[in-house]
Amino acid sequence: QVQLVESGGGSVQAGGSLRLSCAASGRTFSSFAMAWFRQAPGKERKFVAAISGSGRSTYYTDSVTVKGRFTISRDNAKNTVYLRMKSLKTEDTAVYYCAARIIYSRDYRAYDYWGQGTQVTVSS
Repeated sequence: QVQLVESGGGSVQAGGSLRLSCAASGRTFSSFAMAWFRQAPGKERKFVAAISGSGRSTYYTDSVTVKGRFTISRDNAKNTVYLRMKSLKTEDTAVYYCAARIIYSRDYRAYDYWGQGTQVTVSS
């Protein structure tokens, strides 16, 4: 079992920055690829970014509205994965979830473990 707890969400004005954290406990953290998804009200959960267990490989959504603004990273010594978000836009408003899986996937349905989510609200 892997338990995931997100933090770092909040309210920010457009153009601002946030860093989300996801702390993991349980089985060996470095064995898992970690991902961030987000879900806006009434919308499907969407892939944002993922990182391999070693941290050597990162993957990002193809969305042109996200590319270059979000950075995923991990610290295996702290069992934590991060999502740094800059130049935030109102359309980034969503609940952000971290998820764990042995092998990276962009499909939220493939993930075995989820955090409870953290709200990010970007105002104009």
